[in-house]
Amino acid sequence: MIMGKITAAITAVGKYVPDYALTNKELESLVETNDEWIVTRTGIKERRILKDSDKGTSYLAIKAAQDLIAKRGIDASEIDMVIIGTATPDMNVASTAVYVATEIGAVNAFGYDLQAACSSFLYAMSTASSYIESGRYKKVLVIGADKMSSIVDYTDRNTCIIFGDGAGAALFEPNEEGLGFQDEYLRGDAVGREFLRIEAGGSLKPTSQETLDKRQHFIKQEGKTVFKYAVSNMGDASEKLLKRNNLTNDDVDWLAPHQANQRIIEATARRINLDKRKVLQNIQNYGNTTSATLPLLLADFEDKLKKGDNIIFAAFGGGFTWGAVYLKWAYDSKKN
Repeated sequence: MIMGKITAAITAVGKYVPDYALTNKELESLVETNDEWIVTRTGIKERRILKDSDKGTSYLAIKAAQDLIAKRGIDASEIDMVIIGTATPDMNVASTAVYVATEIGAVNAFGYDLQAACSSFLYAMSTASSYIESGRYKKVLVIGADKMSSIVDYTDRNTCIIFGDGAGAALFEPNEEGLGFQDEYLRGDAVGREFLRIEAGGSLKPTSQETLDKRQHFIKQEGKTVFKYAVSNMGDASEKLLKRNNLTNDDVDWLAPHQANQRIIEATARRINLDKRKVLQNIQNYGNTTSATLPLLLADFEDKLKKGDNIIFAAFGGGFTWGAVYLKWAYDSKKN
């Protein structure tokens, strides 16, 4: 990296998860399952749920943004742009990002939503970095937020044990020390279109009494197929990034993998021969929060991250979408 060249660095992070914890024990009363079965297969012990029926994804995003703004000590009016990665926007057509920007006082910002399922935050990192590197904008706020409980069928044990609600935020700013965003490997393949989806509610199958009766507005997945593709592609993307940047496993300080499943996380780490102590993981506390998993990792482990640390992000989502990002951490949190 050439010194003096503008790169996009993360300079602050924030988070929000609801207070209510839905435990495995409680799920035993809803579907045929048990704590041992869930932990063994997913690594999840509990997930946070936004119980308020009058609050949506924007509420989570606003809280995470406010946490970041308070920690960073900036005025929200300094923010140029807000990108929200989400699979559960407040409503169709009206942008959740625009509403969040207004509510946090980012009066000089424009914004939009980005939907790439569980890869949304990863793709948004790429987008934000390009805006920063172009020199057009100085402060781009990226938020990953999802109220997955709004699209989960709590009679379907294949999905209700997995997902939770939450939001994480990261501020991207210019850096001239060679820190921040270094490289990316992003891919997609429509072979996954049928394996992880919500069948109705879009233009292909609009809402009708029939779709409601058939419960086609809840997320559905073919777990074994999704698992196979996720393990293969997250590992492959991470390995390609290391080779392309001449990095060994010793050079990698942290792996920040999408928190979908304990076994997928472990398989990705094995693919690049990474010590498990270098793997960031909080799936046991939150489950799969979709777009929020990566920024929640950064917020939860911020105190462990040191300036110059090499971090590999990896994610996989419906569609299919997947990829990996190589980023150099830009600050010591205790000094920030």
